[in-house]
Amino acid sequence: MSILHVQNLLKEFDGIRAVNDLSFEVEEKSITALIGPNGSGKTTIFNLINGFLRPDGGRIVFNRKEITSISPYRIARLGIGRTFQNIRLFPQISVLDNVLLGLRYEKGEKFTSALFQTKRMKREEGENLKKAEEIIKFISLSEKKDKPAETLSHGQRKLLELGRILALDPTVLLLDEPFAGLFPETKKIMLNLLRSLKEKGKTIQFIEHDINSVMDIAEKIIVLDHGKKIAEGMPEEIKKNREVLKAYLGKESL
Repeated sequence: MSILHVQNLLKEFDGIRAVNDLSFEVEEKSITALIGPNGSGKTTIFNLINGFLRPDGGRIVFNRKEITSISPYRIARLGIGRTFQNIRLFPQISVLDNVLLGLRYEKGEKFTSALFQTKRMKREEGENLKKAEEIIKFISLSEKKDKPAETLSHGQRKLLELGRILALDPTVLLLDEPFAGLFPETKKIMLNLLRSLKEKGKTIQFIEHDINSVMDIAEKIIVLDHGKKIAEGMPEEIKKNREVLKAYLGKESL
């Protein structure tokens, strides 16, 4: 069953079509890659899906609800989490606090609860601390939990950014180049995390230039060129698609 539907999506910038009549579906509990040359519209599509941009045409439907023109905050609340190509963390606070900031404090958001530090609020704080520590363990950063985020390596920051998104408990994760700049060992950790998240029932769509990682983990690949979809299929099908090879790789075989 499809959880995310993109239908005839259109986005223009100064008369140039960055996304041109694009349609695709993302299956529930799947891993889908979105690939293409630089400037093919990949990040623009993510920005349209999570509400940072509004389309000039078309529809986006998530979990049977149209989200085409609603705010990023509401889209996140509905269950779509997003990471960015440029890592966005709070560098001077700890790994643990970065994750805690992503967790909801439903009881403590009430003025009276915050003012009087009610038992319910204290209980919620304890529950969120436990959740944050579980997430940090999951992303293999337990030894760094009390260290400032700015002391982490590039790969560890990528893992922490994923952890912060997981704190929101999204149904769908949109990951912008999760493997970019990772050393082989950290790349292996990231691949295993994404597989584990799928097993836990999460749906993942990711943008990536690392074609080896794409072929290793993606169940379906959507290929863009100049804002248009030029191919869609399983990795083995994409490997043999001449239009893809010409547009994306400039050669006739992978």
